[in-house]
Amino acid sequence: MEHYYTNQPGTDSKEQTFTFTLRDRDFRFVTDRGVFSKDRIDFGSVLLVETMEITDGMDVLDVGCGYGPIGMCAAALTPSGKVDMVDVNERAVALANRNLQLNGLGNARAWVSDLFSAIADEDMYDAILTNPPIRAGKQVVHGIFEQAHAHLKPGGSLWVVIQKKQGAPSAFAKLNELYDKVEDVAKKKGYHIFRATKR
Repeated sequence: MEHYYTNQPGTDSKEQTFTFTLRDRDFRFVTDRGVFSKDRIDFGSVLLVETMEITDGMDVLDVGCGYGPIGMCAAALTPSGKVDMVDVNERAVALANRNLQLNGLGNARAWVSDLFSAIADEDMYDAILTNPPIRAGKQVVHGIFEQAHAHLKPGGSLWVVIQKKQGAPSAFAKLNELYDKVEDVAKKKGYHIFRATKR
């Protein structure tokens, strides 16, 4: 079984397009086999998008962007800021860049990166967003939390969506080890949105 966090999905391409409303805006998405949640925006991502606080002028990073819904919505919310989007999956990144163009979002770009590996040390953000690849294991997820801290500006926040049954309690504990303030800001259908703020 191949996972969506594979660098080069081997499954044959079969593209599809759908429209989805996020934060009162209609977005069009091209998706494909071999990417996460190809048929619709998954519930966790929708909850993260509806909860995250992104204001104009912010610089934002979407880690594990897939074909782009979270980062695209952030880009729409910060027209004078910028949004960087990264994913290990080459097919997902190509789709994310097409979807940015399709929706006229010129302040964002996506590139291939294994988590933070292709992000420059000096790149700092007001907000980092992630719907982490839970199936990649706790070590990977906790690694995102650790590396995000190094790339947040003072006062910046990491926003994480995670299911209770997929390790929300241990994720919350890990965030509390790393960040000055951690809040459980939304809960719905077993999903939690955590906001971890750097002093």
